[in-house]
Amino acid sequence: MRRFTVVMDCRWEGDQGVLDEAFTYSDGSTQRRVWRLTRHADGRYTGRADDVVGTAEGRTVGNAFRWQYTLALPVDGRVIEVQFDDWMYLIDERVMLNRATMRKFGVTLGEVTLSFTRRSP
Repeated sequence: MRRFTVVMDCRWEGDQGVLDEAFTYSDGSTQRRVWRLTRHADGRYTGRADDVVGTAEGRTVGNAFRWQYTLALPVDGRVIEVQFDDWMYLIDERVMLNRATMRKFGVTLGEVTLSFTRRSP
């Protein structure tokens, strides 16, 4: 099992946002993903990042947010495309839980459970 922590910084100007994710893995390796996000009037969101194939799609419903995308994932010296289906739940003003399922050809490869805590300003 590979563990990681992620520090995220998100900024919005109108309906355009940038989410900067800095990952640190248990083996000491690091990774960075910068999302360019668009908020649409109907509650949908779309986004792009360098290692995302095509456009990510998301939708909010109450305190839940579903985010779906295809990630170009490096594995053993090659890159495979894996579909992610993230469900995020806002627990309160500071805590969000995220359950991500990874699939390839419809077969579940794994699941990731994350807990996010907002830093106090």
